[in-house]
Parts: sequence; C-alpha cells; structure tokens
Amino acid sequence: MNARRKIRILIADDHFIVRSGLVSLIHAETDMKVVAEAVDGGQAVELYRKHQPDLALMDLRMPVKNGNETIELIRREFPGARILVLTAFSGDEDIHRALNAGAQGYLLKSATSDDLIPAIRAVAAGEPWIPNDVASRLAVRSSYGSLTAREIQVLKETARGKANKEIADTLAISKHTVKDHLKNILSKLNVSDRTEAVTSAVQHGIIEL
Repeated sequence: MNARRKIRILIADDHFIVRSGLVSLIHAETDMKVVAEAVDGGQAVELYRKHQPDLALMDLRMPVKNGNETIELIRREFPGARILVLTAFSGDEDIHRALNAGAQGYLLKSATSDDLIPAIRAVAAGEPWIPNDVASRLAVRSSYGSLTAREIQVLKETARGKANKEIADTLAISKHTVKDHLKNILSKLNVSDRTEAVTSAVQHGIIEL
C-alpha cells in the first residue's frame, strides 16, 4: 500500500457510541481515515459499493443483515475486499462462521487500541489477523464434531423448552428421529443432558437465546 495514501476505512456497527469511539481512535492515526459509517448490514453493503474502502471494520450483530451475511455479500461482489471483524461475540462457532464468510481478521471488543490499530494495518495490507485468544477458541471448536443443520434446528427447539414430541411436530419428523439427533448432539458437544447441550451451544456461539 502506498505510504502516502491513507487507509480508507468503512465502519459497520449499529451502536452510535461504538462508531464514534472508533472514528476518534482511527482519526488519531496519520495513516488512516474513516470514509463511511454504516448502522446496519444492508447499509454496509451499499456504502462499501459506493466507497470501496481499503478495509471494512465490522460488527457481527447488526439489524437488516447480520455481519456474516454482510461479509458474504461484500466478498461476492468484491472478492478482494478486506474485512476485519470487531465484535463482542467470542464463541468459537461465531469466529469460524465469520472467517468462513470471508473475514481476514477477528478482534474482540475487549481489545485495546494497541490491538486494533495494528490489526487494521495488517488486514488492510492483506495479512490475516487472528490473535491468540481467538485462535485458542478456534482450537476448541476442532475438539468437537460439527453439528448438522438439522441437529442445530433440534437444539434450537430444545432451547425453547420443547419436549421431544413438540420438536417432532414442529420439524415434521418422528420422535425417534428427534431422540437420535439429541443423542448425536450430546456426543458431539461432549455433554450429558439437554440443559448442558443448550448451555454449551450458546457458549460456543452455535445458537442464540
């Protein structure tokens, strides 16, 4: 990247205070500037298309389109887009989905400016940015089997407090099939009952309550 040219940044976060803080932090650096601010995923796609920044700094939980949907849409239209996720979501499944969607970096909102500024420079230069705390969470994910789409559906219904028959009726499957799915879920998450399964799934970012 040309040293004389500032890194042009799009911020996508639905919280005004977060965006304002990031703008102030970024504008304190001589080699970068914020060119656009998006309050939701849909606007982020539109503003990326309009400004085509060097980097998009993006939260995962946003209205209209969530962060992963937004990342996928931007990368589909702009395969070379460089995206750094900045979020409070620390679940290993959250991290996996974001990186799988096309983000090159992942940073938690507990990070300091000493973490954020180098991360912006690195990702804008085309380098990945996966801090140790994020990498360790990804390592946890590899220790259990990935749940299938149907198993996740069963888990979501379980989290709503539904009994097996209610889950079977909702998903139009048999009670026996529900029991099989639950057995697989417990095994993959390495837990002993449904309550632990729901708790573990929420911690890992597999489902949200």
